[in-house]
Amino acid sequence: MKNWLGTLAAFAGAILFSALAYSFWLAYQPQPERLQGQIEAQQYNISSKVPGRISEVLVRKGDQVVAGELIYTLLSPELEAKLEQAKAGSEAASALAQEAEQGARVQQVAAAKDTWNKAKAAKALTEKTFKRISALYEEGVIAEQKKDEAFTQYQAAGYTENAAFQMYQMAQEGTRAETKKAAQEKARAARETVAEVKAYADETQVNSWHDGEVTDILLQSGEIAPEGFPVVSIVDMNDVWAVIQVREDQLSRFQPGTEFELTIPALGETAQPFKVSHVSVMGDFATWRATDASKGFDMKTFELEARPLNPIQGLRVGMSVLIQ
Repeated sequence: MKNWLGTLAAFAGAILFSALAYSFWLAYQPQPERLQGQIEAQQYNISSKVPGRISEVLVRKGDQVVAGELIYTLLSPELEAKLEQAKAGSEAASALAQEAEQGARVQQVAAAKDTWNKAKAAKALTEKTFKRISALYEEGVIAEQKKDEAFTQYQAAGYTENAAFQMYQMAQEGTRAETKKAAQEKARAARETVAEVKAYADETQVNSWHDGEVTDILLQSGEIAPEGFPVVSIVDMNDVWAVIQVREDQLSRFQPGTEFELTIPALGETAQPFKVSHVSVMGDFATWRATDASKGFDMKTFELEARPLNPIQGLRVGMSVLIQ
């Protein structure tokens, strides 16, 4: 009986010693490290290039929107007035260009011709008068002063007739090519001004450039929206990635293109495959770690991005991700 009790005590002591030894062995084994990150997604802010009072916001938080969908509208009487002003200027410039292209009216040409004929008649009269006075001067009837006056009038009539003829030719030829070109360019500039103002006026109807889910509405109907102010924010949950901070001594395991599995606690314990798409070229902050009992050094931490290889139902921005 005593031998059996001694054997049992020895066996229990051996088991206890083995358990203690195994516990000490586990205590000195390297513990598995867990990395934690979170889910991010592409976010877009919807704004307008022009300021104005918000007329109506057509979406609510949680709505799914598609590219090209009308999100909100603005009231801008100033732009409407500028557009009408630009249109009026364009019409005026076009009319002037058309006038330059067509040249002088028929009535203008006829009037210029009549002026020329009148000048010719006046020149003919002054020429006859000068000849008569010259004959009288030769006969000694009148003084030389009268002859000089008649000659001056004859010369002036010639100049007037020549000027009238030039004006008649100009009326026949129409507008110069340079003037036509200038008028055409002014009309084109006026049309471009209309297009520019219309482009700004179109900004009062603000559409989404991307697909996504409405996450925030910063202004409501009746409020003033400054130029470029983000009135509505959307997030594209089809463009998501995980952001994880990795210490530099572990960075070799996460090179671009590396595939690994992440656990998303909010969606259960099922691991999801991810692929490293980007590793930051600069360390963000340092974590001190001792390499032995006598010395240690600061290890930089680098940010990496990893994208899911498959769509993940129920994924939301900000969810934690874990790597064992």
